[in-house]
Amino acid sequence: MTRRVACIVEGHGETTAVPILLRRLWERDPEGLAMPELTTSDVLRVPRSRLLRPGELERAVELAARRTGPGGAVLILLDADDDTACSLGPELRARASRARSDVRLAVVLAVREFEAWLLASATSLRGVAGLPLDLAPPDDPEAIRDAKGWLSRHMSGGRYREVIHQEKLTARMSLVPEPDCPSLAKLRREVMRLLASDEPPRSR
Repeated sequence: MTRRVACIVEGHGETTAVPILLRRLWERDPEGLAMPELTTSDVLRVPRSRLLRPGELERAVELAARRTGPGGAVLILLDADDDTACSLGPELRARASRARSDVRLAVVLAVREFEAWLLASATSLRGVAGLPLDLAPPDDPEAIRDAKGWLSRHMSGGRYREVIHQEKLTARMSLVPEPDCPSLAKLRREVMRLLASDEPPRSR
């Protein structure tokens, strides 16, 4: 069965980068699963500050669930920023489940931001978008508060701009980054779980 997936993201660049990342994850580790239907029209962008307000995440989940139709799934992908992912993630997951208990859901928080995944994959991005040919990842990319600034400092001819560079770098980044990147590994696990689950969703 081909399952349609709707994504809720916070940034402009992620509206095009996330579909690319998810397709690449499925192609790398399909586990016999059919490629899901996923286009940028299935990506709903809502600012993080708004999603954290009471009722806003719930409204976004409701809209995303309607877009997927029966048997679909919803992935919520946000930056953790200065919050603890292991605390905020379950809280958001519980809110989303209360809003639509009949829909397969996953919540993944990039620690600290989506660009940390690019830093962890720096070796695979050598020569892309003005990055140097000897680019190496930092020791702990998820500990860097300003991953966008790190990319800007290593780019020749200009600074990192999310709407220009995020899609291009996501298309080239390694999906098995070095050093290890736990939140990217969690994304892979959650994506496979959403697609592989045969458990029928609960009724509302």
